Amino acid sequence: MYKVELTESLFPAVADGNLEEITVGGLLEKMAERYPDKVALKELDFEGNIGRSWTYPALLADSRKLAGALASRHDKGARIAVWAPNCPEWVLLEFAAGLAGVTLVTVNPSYQARELKYVLEQSRAEAIYLVNEFRGNPMKNIADEVCDEVPAIKHRILLDDEAAMYEGEGAELPDVTPRDIAQIQYTSGTTGFPKGALLHHHGLVQNAIDTAGRIETDESAIILHNMPLFHTTGCAVVLLGGIGVGGTLLLAPIFDPLMIAKVIEREKVTHFMGVPTMIVAIIEVVKKLGTDTSSLQAIFSGGAMVSPELCREAKDVLGHYIQIVYGQTESSPCITGCWAGDSLEDLTTTIGQPMPNVDVSIRDPQTNEVLPIGQQGEICARGYLVMHGYNDNPEATANTIDEAGWLHTGDLGRMDSRGYIKITGRVKEMIIRGGENIFPVEIENAMAEHPALAEIAVVGVPDRKWGEQVACFMRAAGDSKPSPDELKAFVRERLSPQKTPVYWVWVDEWPLTGSGKIQKFKLAEQFEQGQLKDTAR
Repeated sequence: MYKVELTESLFPAVADGNLEEITVGGLLEKMAERYPDKVALKELDFEGNIGRSWTYPALLADSRKLAGALASRHDKGARIAVWAPNCPEWVLLEFAAGLAGVTLVTVNPSYQARELKYVLEQSRAEAIYLVNEFRGNPMKNIADEVCDEVPAIKHRILLDDEAAMYEGEGAELPDVTPRDIAQIQYTSGTTGFPKGALLHHHGLVQNAIDTAGRIETDESAIILHNMPLFHTTGCAVVLLGGIGVGGTLLLAPIFDPLMIAKVIEREKVTHFMGVPTMIVAIIEVVKKLGTDTSSLQAIFSGGAMVSPELCREAKDVLGHYIQIVYGQTESSPCITGCWAGDSLEDLTTTIGQPMPNVDVSIRDPQTNEVLPIGQQGEICARGYLVMHGYNDNPEATANTIDEAGWLHTGDLGRMDSRGYIKITGRVKEMIIRGGENIFPVEIENAMAEHPALAEIAVVGVPDRKWGEQVACFMRAAGDSKPSPDELKAFVRERLSPQKTPVYWVWVDEWPLTGSGKIQKFKLAEQFEQGQLKDTAR
């Protein structure tokens, strides 16, 4: 840990490690030269069997080949969407886009038509690279329907169509700089409209390497990668972090606890990242089967706090406490993280100390002043990791990044004199379900289209397994009250599965503020106390 004695809630950046401005493609070029014989990437199938593999030079060669093809059909700075689950082609496309100076727009493979259309149009993407389907989601059919209505899309290319993917290979690659935009990743806010965070090469690469250092990853690491590539955790923290230290990545197509446990034992995995629900599932499998996980050197998590019970059980069953990291898409993504040697109390009640080369402060949400030690305020970060802004949304950018360069996270917290931070709440009404960010207004907007509903309020309610679950509170427009099954079908036509409320609660009147706004925290309290009942129970 960093030894500091702060007198206010401002942690100045610690110059730790090598702060080097480098591109995503430049990182792979550097590591291919450093590790000419080492395996960089192995593909796992759904049963955990090893498929294709790439050494560092082979991964670079295939990425350069694809980069030439991209450069033949996209100008530097063009936006291209990738809509696919975890697969080696996704990885190749990320590095190829980095080499070709093309901006990658990452899309959740569970999206439905309206979500996909919004992202394609808002990002101004000119192509989509995708798969036929994934886990029952007919992605090509959806894309064909959507792209017929988005004239800007010039190319629709399947990732397994090698001829189409590599057509035009050999085109000259442009000069790419570390501050160029590498990716646009979508995140929502209180407006309910997803915002595209403009992430630059330097932020993504440096943050991944700094995070890898915090969890003590090095060239000997064998990293099991099952985090979704469409999110910064998957495509930056785990992928770029693993490559950035010269490790070997085992890329899993999905999270399956039985498969993951078997791979850890067989491949002698040293590092694993998962949200708490994933770690719980692996612990259950290991306890049942007696799987050997002694090769593990670190288990890290983000997206939700880890309970002392889970942390202790991870130590007992898997051999290590869980290290928590904290951040958000707009910060590339990690802002803070615990250290391997931290106490159980710090591991389970704090989000650790700031990452190197990053200023972190707790500021008054009204005055923007730095607060005294121990006082609650908004967690803010400043440094290389901050996004350029939100795509085509200067107002939202100005509301998030202030004139002094501080990124306002929307999370409330307290900092102690050591620089350790505790999260105490959220300025935004975000729901975190199993590490996935869910935004109530997006669900409310979709449900508002239902003719039987007069008013809707979506709230996160505590859940032992998932951290939070989505509850939809509704006031009927008339005498008709649709069943939960009907409501679920309605929302599933519009939004992806993880956004579907678990609880459907009818109310006759709302708890209101003096100005007439719905008090969502009171809805959650009344639900927890049994005053409001789920209609399905």
